[in-house]
Amino acid sequence: MPEKPYDHNQIELKWHDRWQDATFYRAEEHSTRPKFYVLEMLPYPSGTLHIGHIRVYSIGDALARYKWMRGFNVLHPMGWDAFGLPAENAAIVNQRHPRDWTLQNIAAMKKTHRRFAFSYDWDREISTCEPEYYRWNQWFFLKMLERGLAYRKKALVNWCPKCCTVLANEQVVDGCCWRHEGTPVEQRALEQWFLRITDYADELLRDIARLEGVWPERVLTMQRNWIGRSEGTEVDFHLEGTGEPIRVFTTRVDTIFGATCVILAPEHPLVAQLTDREGQARAKSMVDARAAKDPGDTAKEGFFTGHYAVNPYSGEKTPVWVGDFVLMTYGTGAIMAVPAHDERDFEFCTKYGIPIRPVIRPVDGGLARSDALQGAFTDEGIVENSGEWSGLGSADARRQMTARAETEGFGKDAVTFRIKDWGISRQRYWGTPIPVIHCERCGAVAVPESDLPVVLPLNVHFTGEGRSPLEEVPEFVNVDCPRCGGPARRETDTMDTFVDSSWYFYRYCDPHNAGMPFDPAKIAYWFEIDQYIGGVEHAILHLIYSRFFTKMMRDIGLVKNSEPVRRMFTQGMVIAEGAKMSKSKGNVVGADALADRFGADTARLFVLFAGPPEKEVDWRSEGAEGIYRFLSRVYRFATRNVERARAGSVGAEREASPEISTADRKILRKLHQTIRKVTEDFESRWHFNTSIAGIMELVNDLYADEARLSDVTVAEVLEKLTLLLGPFAPYLAQEIWDELGREGPVFRQVWPLYDPELAKEQEAEIVIQVNGKLRGRMYAPFGTPEDVLEARALEDPKVRVFLEDKQVVKVIVVPDKLVNIVVK
Repeated sequence: MPEKPYDHNQIELKWHDRWQDATFYRAEEHSTRPKFYVLEMLPYPSGTLHIGHIRVYSIGDALARYKWMRGFNVLHPMGWDAFGLPAENAAIVNQRHPRDWTLQNIAAMKKTHRRFAFSYDWDREISTCEPEYYRWNQWFFLKMLERGLAYRKKALVNWCPKCCTVLANEQVVDGCCWRHEGTPVEQRALEQWFLRITDYADELLRDIARLEGVWPERVLTMQRNWIGRSEGTEVDFHLEGTGEPIRVFTTRVDTIFGATCVILAPEHPLVAQLTDREGQARAKSMVDARAAKDPGDTAKEGFFTGHYAVNPYSGEKTPVWVGDFVLMTYGTGAIMAVPAHDERDFEFCTKYGIPIRPVIRPVDGGLARSDALQGAFTDEGIVENSGEWSGLGSADARRQMTARAETEGFGKDAVTFRIKDWGISRQRYWGTPIPVIHCERCGAVAVPESDLPVVLPLNVHFTGEGRSPLEEVPEFVNVDCPRCGGPARRETDTMDTFVDSSWYFYRYCDPHNAGMPFDPAKIAYWFEIDQYIGGVEHAILHLIYSRFFTKMMRDIGLVKNSEPVRRMFTQGMVIAEGAKMSKSKGNVVGADALADRFGADTARLFVLFAGPPEKEVDWRSEGAEGIYRFLSRVYRFATRNVERARAGSVGAEREASPEISTADRKILRKLHQTIRKVTEDFESRWHFNTSIAGIMELVNDLYADEARLSDVTVAEVLEKLTLLLGPFAPYLAQEIWDELGREGPVFRQVWPLYDPELAKEQEAEIVIQVNGKLRGRMYAPFGTPEDVLEARALEDPKVRVFLEDKQVVKVIVVPDKLVNIVVK
């Protein structure tokens, strides 16, 4: 049969149309096969997909298809993280309702997903902006309210003036909004709803040990640092005159005799009491300036309050300062400054002329002189000038000094965390309504479960002025109190969109359940997620929140697992022509344009071939053109050899003639080596780039030996080559499968197995002789140069024994067979 030119549009659109209503991506219920749950992170419906998205989805799709071929019951779902600020901001700019904008974007993105033939079970599709989904956000909130995990308080919060809403601590990056890198975050005092994630801080930290080796280490490191567990001591310094305690937290109570001042955070409640109006204004300016401060700016600002506090151990009066580097969100919001033994304190106290007093000396050295210090000595050592504890090692001193504080009631052993409770209130419209009603008589009253969902009204006016548009919808706001029946007002804050994405992967397992978030029995089958794929930028936000939600759901009896994800993978970024993709640079590579120009298979294969999936790759048109040429070569070879493959598929010729030709043997060996390589890459390393390179080498060998191959070999190689291509280039693989006269989807066929003997590297066993007598053996690839074989033979330890005190006369090499060393 004559070869056919590769027309990617004709091939891909044909199968695209045939697959629209196909059911072969559906996960099976009540299956006896082993399960495999593979998931890419829930996308925000921005309206378009680019090559960076294609890389994420191509990784997950290849894995899903491979697992189907290995006999697994695969769950590979897709949905939409549909609430959030961008939709509301677009509504303000474009005078469109955020729901209309969101649904339009979902439709566009889903169309692209289908064009690229990603293997999603669309029967399980979810959208977080639909009441049937977000009612369960509200249900979880009520469950947490019952258990004291949800609460409301007035607090200083992070405010983005551009988003006009509150941000969680995790959404502040280098002092700026996570969505607006150049917008400094401000501090505002507001009544807010919080989720008590700190109740799980210890467990979140402890369980990281379970994820080691199966989650990226940098993700685990980021989570450890964000949770930030510190063991230490809380100690009360008492204000001179009033005796009012200032509780400080320190990890080094052994240095407390070196404390030369107490420093309060600018927002500490005592600041208002200890300072006049000018001092209070100065403290407020510190808070505002801190939010906008460049992370590289280490300068510290502070001022003396004019008050003193008494050190509970030494009885010494120490001045009370306010410092911008002390955080109310860490420890108690107050520290004792020990400049001789803390670098940060050293910088502050040196700047303001506060005394520096060493009290710890190295184990093998003397105590430093104050006037000779060039920096802080931060190691542990021997305590000096510290009363009855002098002469003790640091660890012993800490234990004894903490015990004294507990005995005498001025302190205690304490653990503090960097992570703080999750503020979920947002003063915007496009989010889940918080199910609470405010009554003057009864206070904050939970909406009864029977009244869920609290539906987000559609008739709203968008202003973006920092007040929720819901406040202007009287039919939503004005309600009767569920407890006393009197007039009341509905809560108008909505939930942080990260609530939506903290549990969505459970809903995929039971997406149409109207009576509960999901059936626990279904979760017991599917969880944990076997492979989760997404960006490292979600290491702190989404991944910590989802771990918290899982533990909360376990504690209310919904799930039995304590972690949501067994294996986590973070893919590298795709850049374009050497620069990060951005609309402002005009270098965003759109997925739809790629499919039109090169085809979906080319785009998928490029992002998998360009480098290891965890590394950054650079999209270049010439690279895509190279992949396109490769797929063209595969198609041309297949179409011109279809008749040979059909004739050879009977298999009679191989059985009648076990002695196959050299060309057949060579290509079969290469085939089975390629199968082994691709299989091992899927099972362990995920180096799809080397998998595809191996397939390319196989195709090159097919071209070189095409005329010398038997029909039986052509049939076997073409069938298995098509199956190997299936996870990477599904359209082309399906077209070749169809040309071969085979039925059914390629990815539902059985993955090819390799023959271990044929898959061995082509190595020759080479005999090493000394004066004709066997003295050793070595193995080398066929065709290894004679000088290399000679050098290896002479260096062989077993052979060198027979060469001692002898002169090598000559070395005779018979390539791929023997090396004979002649000595005298």
